[in-house]
Amino acid sequence: MSTSIVAPAISRERGFLPEQDPLLSLPRRFEDWENLAKQLPKLFASDHLRSRIESLPPFPGDAISDERELERAMVLLSYLGHAYVWGGRRPAEVLPRCLGVPWYQIASRLGRPPVLSYSSYALHNYYRLDPAREIECGNIALVQNFLGGIDEEWFILIHVDIEKRAARGLRALHPSLDAVESRDAELLESYLGEVDASIQDMLATLRRMPEHCDPYIYYHRVRPYIHGWKNHPDLPQGLTYEGVSAYRDRPQQFRGETGAQSAIVPSLDALLGVEHKEDMLRTYLMEMREYMPPAHREFIESLEARGSVRPFVEQCGRASLTSAYQACRQGLHDFRALHLEYAGAYIHRQAQTDPKNPHAVGTGGTPFMQYLKKHRDET
Repeated sequence: MSTSIVAPAISRERGFLPEQDPLLSLPRRFEDWENLAKQLPKLFASDHLRSRIESLPPFPGDAISDERELERAMVLLSYLGHAYVWGGRRPAEVLPRCLGVPWYQIASRLGRPPVLSYSSYALHNYYRLDPAREIECGNIALVQNFLGGIDEEWFILIHVDIEKRAARGLRALHPSLDAVESRDAELLESYLGEVDASIQDMLATLRRMPEHCDPYIYYHRVRPYIHGWKNHPDLPQGLTYEGVSAYRDRPQQFRGETGAQSAIVPSLDALLGVEHKEDMLRTYLMEMREYMPPAHREFIESLEARGSVRPFVEQCGRASLTSAYQACRQGLHDFRALHLEYAGAYIHRQAQTDPKNPHAVGTGGTPFMQYLKKHRDET
């Protein structure tokens, strides 16, 4: 039996969250950049946001070698980048050299595109109010904001909490497949119980979203700044990253931040044998992996390479094992169903009353309601 509980760079206790809490700031040489990022909530109310970014000194990215500093730099540059693009009366079509070049360089070192992704929006963007307590809502806050306020904080922190609660299930995924290889139905049933308990914890946290995140506030104050520039009607050609030689002054198209960039659900799909038909949805889901940290992509692929537990469960004919497996499938279905319900309340219904945004696309640039319904039904 394999002794590898999780793939490299996946935390046993934190899942896809970093093993150490994210940095609050970069060293002093980055002070001008950090100070400007802290002022974003104020600068959005002024006419100076873009000019202030354009006047920043060169970003000393070559001085960064530590992975935590790289991730903090990516958060910083991603927030400033999206603030620059979406923080004016009209979206910016060109990103200035002072921002575009270091953003591209840091993103390349991390193996992700230069755009705000889920990893920088949530996974590497929190701190604990009491470092001795758990990573959970009530004891975490954001390092970086756009406009700030409780709705923005809560929306992101719910996702951080979910990631932490997923760890219990994630560390049981490879052992579940080990149990299949050794044809140990009793052991597999035990591991599936851990997966189900983890999914139920995730679901309980997701149900808390409406406590402090109002649909109207989310749609009008949180969502506008996390859009990307692929399939976006206001930036049909994409965004030009000035000075990035690899792009040859050609506009680039990247998806915006979306929960589909979390590795939790694809990992659970792989274990349980949830299959998505070869269509635009599957293509989109595979594309979302390009926005994940490479280690997270590798974790999903390591599961998919081993196959799912489903055939063994079906062949075994053990009622209690089948029940444990079905409980996991039902929990994942319920998680997706609640996500769909929120998408309707927080985005779709808000868009019906917003003449400025008649486009039924999500922040990832997709017909999200159609995709989410199909995603749920395939579980």
